[in-house]
Order: sequence, then C-alpha cells, then structure tokens
Amino acid sequence: MKYLGLIFAGLFRKKLRTFLTLASLIAAFSLLGLLQSVNSLFSGAADFLGASRLITQASVSFTTALPMRFLPQIEAVPGVSAVNHSQFFGGQYQDGRGFFPQFAVNPQRLRDTYPEWVMDEDSWRRFISTQDGTIVGRNLANQYGWKVGDIVPLNSFIWQKTTGGNSWEWRVVGIFDGVNEDWSERANLMYLNYGQFDEARANGKGLAGIFVVRIADPEQSDRIASVIDAKFENSSDETKTQKESEFQLGFIRQLGDIGLIVNLITGAVFFSILFLTGVAMSQAVRERIPELAVLKCLGFTDRQVMLLVLAEALMLCLLGALLGMLLASAATGIVPPEFPVRADLRVWLIAAASVVVLTLAVGLPPALTARRLKIVDALAGRTDESALERVLRRLVGAFSGRNEEVRA
Repeated sequence: MKYLGLIFAGLFRKKLRTFLTLASLIAAFSLLGLLQSVNSLFSGAADFLGASRLITQASVSFTTALPMRFLPQIEAVPGVSAVNHSQFFGGQYQDGRGFFPQFAVNPQRLRDTYPEWVMDEDSWRRFISTQDGTIVGRNLANQYGWKVGDIVPLNSFIWQKTTGGNSWEWRVVGIFDGVNEDWSERANLMYLNYGQFDEARANGKGLAGIFVVRIADPEQSDRIASVIDAKFENSSDETKTQKESEFQLGFIRQLGDIGLIVNLITGAVFFSILFLTGVAMSQAVRERIPELAVLKCLGFTDRQVMLLVLAEALMLCLLGALLGMLLASAATGIVPPEFPVRADLRVWLIAAASVVVLTLAVGLPPALTARRLKIVDALAGRTDESALERVLRRLVGAFSGRNEEVRA
C-alpha cells in the first residue's frame, strides 16, 4: 500500500491519455459483461428445469406435428407419471408491438405436468371449463395490466380460423405465478385452452406440436426417453425425446452457435483493446525512462521498478474492468423479465480472468524494459528499444509506405 501514491502518480501523469484508455477499457468490459451474460443464459439458464420432464418431438424438427394418438402410448411407458400435449400459438398482441410465448394445452394435463405453476383452485376450474379461456403469468399480467375477465385479442402468424382470418380472442380466467424465485422470474407466458384452439383452427386438427412427459424418477430419464423413441421407431412419425433443458437449449441454438458468435465478438474487441492499451503503456514507460532511472538511483531495485510498472497496468485494467462490469450489471438489471439476462458470478469470474491476461499482455513488455534499464544509459538518453516498441515502429513504417523505422 505504501507504493499506491507512486502508482497513481505514474498512471495519471498524462491524464487525457489515461482517461481515454480507461474509457476504452470500460467500453470493452461492459461489452464483455453483456455478451457473457447472454452466453451464460444460453449455456446454463435452462439448468433450473432439471430432469423431471422430457420433451417428445418429431425427429425431423420440433416444427413438425405429431399425431395425438401417441399420447396414451407414451402414458403407458413405465416410469411416466403424466403427459401433456402443447402447441405453439404464435400470437401477436397490440398490432405486433407485443409478443410473448403462448401455448395451447390441455388445462388439467398442464397442471399435472407443471406443478411449479401455482394458481388458486377457482382459476384452475375456470381454465378447465372455459373453452376460450387463457391463463397468464404474473409478470405478463403486470406488464399489460390484465385482470381476470379481460378479453385478449391475438393475431396468430401461424394459425388461421375455419371462419377465416387469424384474429383470435381469449378470455383471461386466471393469473399464475411460480413456486419459487426462479419460476416466478419466468412467469411471462400464456397458456390457451386447447379446446377452442383445436376446434377453430383451419388446419392441423388432432395434432400436437410436442408432448411434455413428467417422470417419477429423474435418474431414469435416459432410459424412459429411449423406450418412448423405440415405440415409434421406423414409423412415419419417428420421435426424438430429450430432457426439457436440452430441448430449450436446442430451440435457442436453431438461431446458430450463440456461444461461438459471442466469444468471437468478445475476442475481436479485446484484440483491439490489447493493441490500444499496449501502445499506451509502452508510450508511458518510454516517456518516464529518466524518472525510472532516478528511482533506481534512490535505491529501488530492478524488481521493484518492474513491479511498479506492472502494478500501473493492473490498476488501469482493474479500474476499467470494475467500472465496465458495474455498467453491464446495471444494464442487465433493467432488462425485461422475459429475457432473464444477468451478470452472475460466472460472468464476473470471466472478467477477473480477462483482467489478469490483459495486465500481463500489456504490462509485462514495458515492465521488463524498465527492469533492464541501465541508469547511465537512461540518464544519458541512450536507452534500447523494447521488442514491443520495435514491432510497433515497424508496423507504423509498413502502413506509411516506408521501410525505415520511425523515430520517437
């Protein structure tokens, strides 16, 4: 701590350059926090679903419907405690300005397969008995100000009605919430009574999008999935059964390898920041060569001078990372609940590791230059260039069309 004032004095010797470099680091770590939060969502946000449910879909694609006759056959598999069928509705609210997940389901089977959704008994009874009924998540109801008895018009971009058009009306008969915090955060979807949906749709009657299978023992999930798929093997409607968490991630990954895309963007940003910060640190040390020589005259060892320069690089990267990650955390904190993106511990650990790597990459070359500094040569102005400085000079010379190195 006794060298802290000396570190800050060296770091802010050129205030404008330091603040500009710091601003670049803040921007880079803000982007890192946001991108890795998204990556964390895609790679692990479905973990809370566990393995107590399986999803049976068509082996070709989840967009291919399956016949409803599969339901009793799946129910008959040993270890299966409940089965529901679900069909994505694809409705738009308020002329397309509002979009949220909606699924047409059997009300009683929904309750059996998803006990994590909690709602009062009267609302469950209304949902079962109301042909055009719908239940909405608490977050969704709060967002749009819906209450029981409201009529919600939805324009489906998938399903047309037998009477023509794609405008549907659904009556809110209940508002459900999650059994715990994880589920409450995801109470932002709508369930529609399958009765009116199947009766009124112009095509696809008697078909299900997927089957949701609740099992008694999660340890038997792989075995049960194999048994279900074996029942329909070599038929015209072969199936693919997997854990619910795997299905959710597979649905997201239809957009592409999100993790790879995010990591490539982050890598490109940090390559640019590495070059910029490296140049700034190298320039700062080169300008202070006489001062570093004076420190050695005052009794500072080569190792102490090297560590001072390295500490400046660490302080700069640490400040940029801390401010950038705080900014990213604030930004993810205001994201709507239907997109549960959060800068969690995993994201902060990635940022911490990035600080260490960045510090060594930008601070070690000038720190080694300071360590090798000879007092006589430094005070006489005869210092050798570091390897990094020579590379930078050659790069500048190449881009300017000159082969000779540029003098400082």
